[in-house]
Amino acid sequence: MGHLVGKDLYRQVGRKGDGLTARAPWNDTLHRIVKELFSEEEAEIFVRMPYSLSPFAHVAKVTGMEETKLRTLLDGMGDKGLVTDFWLGDGYWYMPSPLFIGLFEFTMMRTGEGVDSRLLGTLFNQYLEDGATFTANTQGGKRVFIERVLPHEEALGEHVEILDYEKASAIVDSSQRFALGICSCRHEKQHAGARGCRTPLEVCSTFGIGADYMIRHKLAREVSKSEMRDNFARSRELGLVFCADNVQQGVVFVCQCCGCCCNALRAISRFGCTNFVTTSSFIADSDTTACKGCGKCAKACPIEAIEMVADGNGVKPTAKKPRIDLDVCLGCGVCALKCDFRAMRLINRPQRVLHPETTFQRVILQCLERGTLQNQLFDNPSSRTQGAVRAIIGAFLSLPVVKRALMSDAFRSRFLAAMSAGVRAQGKTELLRF
Repeated sequence: MGHLVGKDLYRQVGRKGDGLTARAPWNDTLHRIVKELFSEEEAEIFVRMPYSLSPFAHVAKVTGMEETKLRTLLDGMGDKGLVTDFWLGDGYWYMPSPLFIGLFEFTMMRTGEGVDSRLLGTLFNQYLEDGATFTANTQGGKRVFIERVLPHEEALGEHVEILDYEKASAIVDSSQRFALGICSCRHEKQHAGARGCRTPLEVCSTFGIGADYMIRHKLAREVSKSEMRDNFARSRELGLVFCADNVQQGVVFVCQCCGCCCNALRAISRFGCTNFVTTSSFIADSDTTACKGCGKCAKACPIEAIEMVADGNGVKPTAKKPRIDLDVCLGCGVCALKCDFRAMRLINRPQRVLHPETTFQRVILQCLERGTLQNQLFDNPSSRTQGAVRAIIGAFLSLPVVKRALMSDAFRSRFLAAMSAGVRAQGKTELLRF
């Protein structure tokens, strides 16, 4: 250990982060963030760790570090959100935290001694303000993202069916452990002097093994099921958007987002990255016979997807009606919550939206789209042999025709089945339950 120090170690951290599930464009601001977050020893562990979620024994083998010291370092890095660890089967599995969801969120959810939230909030705000990070993660027609929108159930029109995994209430009811933490986006905006609302900070909700991670590392506090229900009820009254873990099974987080602070929503409204968040399977629709043209729906929309335009009915020249941008609408239902006349509601989209079944599937599809799947398949960054294979496989998977074929409706299921079989062959079956 130690031979990486002095060889642009923090730049190597940046390259490692850019090769995970979310792309992280390098610039001087990210360099300052990385240097503020990582000690040299932590940076070297991060660079040497396997790319994929791995049991401790594999991390120890790949890093070549003495186990007692390694475990102590990993625990400390977990407290800082630099490493994420989950209890799977009979032990903890570890992975380097990507930019989203990871370094940004966990850093800005930390409180207490040892973290300069003002400095880091300002730096993260500077890093995200040019939109390059959002563009890097959406360009090329990408379809699989970290978050998906949950519709407000009260906004659904009559006779509209909704599946359990699309319901915030069902996610809470099916979970056994809960945690509430500070909203990273609002905290960042607060310290950067760019916060535009008075929405409560403590709304970020985690469940199951996600809650276990947050509680162990003091990134959030444990709450009861009833307190979590109250939290969701308050967020609904405030007209916040529910953005959940983009999986059908084992949801580990639900963000409660406002349009002024949430970076994911700002990626859409400010930078035009309309696919940064996966929509719900529903879309807003206005009943023109019931609408009074008050404009509350347009004011409530967190991404400015509704515009009040002239009614054109010739009866009242000043009359307005909502025009919904169907290419942008998230299907969150916030507009319907604010409509006093029940004229706005959610209806089914013409075609149901792709939501991966499990975290394993999401990671595979996400990395395929972002050109980093080879790192998940051959995860030892120190192996020259694996490095050569990563280069070859990466070049093949980056071919547009290959990527389109594997992501297509015709081949996606078979591709995921093949990936699952490979995981079983490597003895990593725990990943398939995650």
